[in-house]
Amino acid sequence: MRIAVLNRTFATTGGGAESYSVNVVRELAATHEVHVFCQRTDEPVAGVTYHHVLHLGDKPRWVNQLVFAVASWWATRRGFVVHAHENTWHGQVHTIHVRPTRFNLFHGRSGWRLALRWLKVASSPRLLTYLWLEGARFKPGKTVVATSEALAQECRAAYPGVSIEVVTPGVRLPQLTLSPQDARAQLGLPQHVPTVLFVANDYARKGLDTLLQALTELPGVHLAVVGSRNPQPEFEAKARKLHLHERVHFLGPLKDVSPAYQAADVLAHPTLEDTFAMVVLEAMANGLPVVVSGPKYCGISAQLVHGKQALLLQDPQDPYELASQLALVLQPEENEQRSQEPDVVAAKLSVAGQAFAQIHTWQAAGGAYDRLLSRAVRGTGSEVNAN
Repeated sequence: MRIAVLNRTFATTGGGAESYSVNVVRELAATHEVHVFCQRTDEPVAGVTYHHVLHLGDKPRWVNQLVFAVASWWATRRGFVVHAHENTWHGQVHTIHVRPTRFNLFHGRSGWRLALRWLKVASSPRLLTYLWLEGARFKPGKTVVATSEALAQECRAAYPGVSIEVVTPGVRLPQLTLSPQDARAQLGLPQHVPTVLFVANDYARKGLDTLLQALTELPGVHLAVVGSRNPQPEFEAKARKLHLHERVHFLGPLKDVSPAYQAADVLAHPTLEDTFAMVVLEAMANGLPVVVSGPKYCGISAQLVHGKQALLLQDPQDPYELASQLALVLQPEENEQRSQEPDVVAAKLSVAGQAFAQIHTWQAAGGAYDRLLSRAVRGTGSEVNAN
């Protein structure tokens, strides 16, 4: 097949949705002719043809979204089966990475509250654009894919009657690993201190505030933060205010996060909203114990058992609960319940987490998309064969 992939940012450092797209393309490119239409890329997949899409600026975001939708439609309107990761009417297969705008605006509201929301939408070109583009993705005849079952349920609630497929993210099992000492040396982290890892671009939504507060309850524990530089000054100031600046290490975006997984003792992901959380799966594949928000906040947690594959948080905004769960892995001597040693807890989580990761691979996700795209071609009768 001749496949067009629509993604404004096509890079593994862009975030979870972008990394998902890159890894699916890597699988599809092994057997198909793949063209990526984007505004930014570091060309992470060899053998793929990259096309720059008109980019007038990132803000206002809704205008850029509309510009991208129109320009990418024009560039791919003939000769491709189109897989869209963005809000656009164009494409046979649409992957949904975030909670639908329609769900956020209207779900659970009725009467005057619903009327007020519609009034808000009617007076906002931004919301009207988002709702129009989003609604076009859920039209009959399109294949809609959610990246978790929790997200699929929200899509069904927002757009009743629409059939939703689920293809969860995968992971590439590490082939080579560094020793913790070598990994820390490579990243400039201190040796021989308990270290928590946090990986995200949206520090606020993924819970770094709570994690910093939890760190005040864990003397001697260090924190490594991997992600965007944009929010870093704000959170460096917060770390200084909490007298944590010597124990918090901002590493910026890493093209390869593997050394960070090898350097740390535990991953903390106290997210307030995540449709899946690929970082959790990646940490598990690398044998890292995980403390993560429960199913109410994080999609992957619906598939995990507390105390088996991960430690699940009931309230990710409670720094004391987070500190307590991290201490189960790092410092059990400070817990009231000291039934197990830290290496025992960590080892159990590590083994079960790796077993979970081994059945969630990108090969399986790529195979699922191969079937969905092939089915879409048969359904439209399009001529999209590669040479």
